[in-house]
Amino acid sequence: MNWKNNKLLECVRTIWQQYKAVLLVLAVGIGLMLLPTGESTTPEPAKGEASAVFDLEAFEGRLARPLSLVEGAGETTVMLTLKHDGLQVLAQDVERDGERTSAATVTLGRGSGSQEVVTLQRQGPQFQGAVVVCAGGGTASVRLALTEAISALTGLGSDRISICAGR
Repeated sequence: MNWKNNKLLECVRTIWQQYKAVLLVLAVGIGLMLLPTGESTTPEPAKGEASAVFDLEAFEGRLARPLSLVEGAGETTVMLTLKHDGLQVLAQDVERDGERTSAATVTLGRGSGSQEVVTLQRQGPQFQGAVVVCAGGGTASVRLALTEAISALTGLGSDRISICAGR
């Protein structure tokens, strides 16, 4: 029995040395699959409900706080306008019959009669313009710093950002 155990142990060591990397990746993969995913049981908002996901006023407030810390800016108020507040690209089942084409949105059954649409891609909000009012808005260096910051955070060009002097 001792001889068989030594032979088995030697065989396992040989396999470990040859396939160590593969076995480690496999073990990590299995470990990750066992972790909870944190998936929500509530359905995702549909295309028309995207405004519930993006809160413009909260975003403006979050944006105003760091902008007011820019040297010389002072208290800052930010107003943003949106082209859209987010889009979803839904999976479509397209059938072609000669010249006729029909498309239906793909849904996924979640049991007990509930259905969810299958989302292929989500796009965040697209901004149209920004107005910033601050005490130091009349200073060129402050205007430049604020314009660069807003451009970096929203993707707007400098022609769509207006910095105004306030009280």
